[in-house]
Amino acid sequence: MKIVIQSQGTMAIYEQIVNQLKQAIISRELVVGEALPSIRALASELQVSVITTKRAYEELEKEGLIRSVAGKGFYVCEFNTDYLREKQLMLFEKRFTEIIADARRAGLTKEEIAQMAQTLCEEAE
Repeated sequence: MKIVIQSQGTMAIYEQIVNQLKQAIISRELVVGEALPSIRALASELQVSVITTKRAYEELEKEGLIRSVAGKGFYVCEFNTDYLREKQLMLFEKRFTEIIADARRAGLTKEEIAQMAQTLCEEAE
């Protein structure tokens, strides 16, 4: 699993880590019981602070997606796929709403926004 950090993005680094690990769990790229890299190893790999990776793991643990085993590390937990998907949809809706508001302020019409979204989706496939 590869985590990509965007230093110029508006999202905090720990949130980027959390979101990418969630996506890997939902897509089953990470499976139940699989060990995650240690906090230090992930921090080193991503070239970020240990505090940042610790915060990301703590957030995932609070949500019940991973668990800590003393002296052994962090592991992917069983989870409710529907619940996790719903949370992701809520996050996407919030981000889409912000993007649409920005586009409207820039003078784009509903049709132009829809066409742009359609084009970007096609390019992503």
